[in-house]
Amino acid sequence: MITRILGDGQYEIAEEHLDRLNRLDATLQSTVRADDAAAFAAALSALVGTVRELGTRLPDEMITVSDLVLPDEDTSLPQVRNLLTDEGLIPG
Repeated sequence: MITRILGDGQYEIAEEHLDRLNRLDATLQSTVRADDAAAFAAALSALVGTVRELGTRLPDEMITVSDLVLPDEDTSLPQVRNLLTDEGLIPG
C-alpha cells in the first residue's frame, strides 16, 4: 500500500503492517471522538511515526497514486475530525 503523509512524501507499507496501522488509527479515532487534544496529538504522531518507521520512503521524483493519505503531525484535531470516516483515516 502506498501511503502519502502530507508535506512529507510517500511510503510503501507492506500488507503485514496494516493491522498495526489500523489499531493506531482506531486509537486516533477514539481521541477525536473524545475531543482529547493531548491524546490526539500523541495518537497522530504515533500513526505517522509508524508509517515512517515501517514504510519504505519512495523517491520524490517517483510519481505514483497513493492508496492512503495521512495528515502530518501539525494537523489540528478539528481538521482531522473533518477527514475521518466511519472507518477512521485508514479503511478496513
